[in-house]
Amino acid sequence: MAIGGITLKLNERGLLVIISGPSGVGKGTIRKALFEIPDNNFCYSVSMTTRKPRPGEIDGVDYFFVTREEFEKRIKSNGFLEYAEFVGEYYGTPIDFIETMMEKGKEVIVEIEVEGALQVREKNPEAVFIFIVPPSRKALIDRLKNRGTDSLETIKKRIDKAEREFHLAYKYDYIVVNDEVVNAADRIYAIIRAEHAKTERSIHKYYKLLEGKE
Repeated sequence: MAIGGITLKLNERGLLVIISGPSGVGKGTIRKALFEIPDNNFCYSVSMTTRKPRPGEIDGVDYFFVTREEFEKRIKSNGFLEYAEFVGEYYGTPIDFIETMMEKGKEVIVEIEVEGALQVREKNPEAVFIFIVPPSRKALIDRLKNRGTDSLETIKKRIDKAEREFHLAYKYDYIVVNDEVVNAADRIYAIIRAEHAKTERSIHKYYKLLEGKE
C-alpha cells in the first residue's frame, strides 16, 4: 500500500480514533494492517482485559492481561477511558498515556467493543468513531467459528450480541465494510486524513497562517 504519510496538518494535535464493531468483524486484523501503512503517525492504545490470551497474543502488545482484582482496582481509581464486561470478562482502555500521545501529534488508535465505544462517545465527542462491519452475516459466523477459541455457547452469545449491535451503527461517524483487510485499512487511513482537514479542527491554525503568525 504505497500511501504517503500526512505531511501537513493545520492542527498539530493528534486524533483519537475509535475502531469498533461487534466481536468477530476483524477489528484487530484491520488495526494491524493499518499500522503497516508506510510513514504512518499512529500510536496504538493497548486495551486491558481479564480474559486469557489467545494463541499468538502478547501481553503489552495485543492486550494487557490482568486479574479481575487488578482490573476492578483500576475502575475504582478512574483509570479507564472506558470499560465494559463482555461474556464474563472485563475489557477497558487505560487512560494513562492517550492525552500525552495526542499532544505529541500522534493519531491514537483505540480498538474496542461497541459498549465501550459508546461510553467514549459521551465523554469525547470530538474523537473519530469508525464502525467495522462484515460483508455478510454468514462471514461473521464463519469468522467466529474458525477462531477455534470459543465454545459453541460463547459463539452463540457473540452472534446474538452482534445482531443487537449492528443496529447501533448510526451512532458512529463512519461505517467501513471489512470485505478485504487491506482495503478496509486504506479506507480508515483516508478517513483520518480527511478528518484533519475538517474546518472545526483546523480553522484556528489557518487564521494564524493568514496573519503570518505561524
